[in-house]
Amino acid sequence: MAENKLEMAAGFLVLAAAVGFVVFAGKGAGLGRGGERYDLRASFRSIEGVSLGSDVKLAGVKVGTLTSVTLNPQTYMADAVISLDKSVSLPSDSAILISSEGLLGGNYIELQPGGMPDVLAPGDEIEDTQGAVSLVALLMKFVGSKPADSAAKAP
Repeated sequence: MAENKLEMAAGFLVLAAAVGFVVFAGKGAGLGRGGERYDLRASFRSIEGVSLGSDVKLAGVKVGTLTSVTLNPQTYMADAVISLDKSVSLPSDSAILISSEGLLGGNYIELQPGGMPDVLAPGDEIEDTQGAVSLVALLMKFVGSKPADSAAKAP
């Protein structure tokens, strides 16, 4: 009988730990904040490196998540929707770009606030966008380029 109670206690402990992990993961993904958010739209030339649920940061602080990405068949741009905390009011001339956390880190969406007095309303579009920069393309440009003064030194 005591052995049965010990097994039940261990089972409840494992179940409580699993529920704790699920709640923690949900909060990290931005779930459970129903009415405290609003959506903004943006169109990118390339949204490579980010996916649904990617962080949206302002000054290095997570303020939202990427909630939708679709290909616009007329412009061939990636139309994205981000969900931001209601506490964040962005000026209408703000910029949005895909940034990297470092050479080995992942990508995230960065907001750069502008200076206009009017703010973006829910559903508005951020016009100033910068897509992902391919690290491979940059390395190929660097490796493939020749120094300008080496051609002058050759006989």
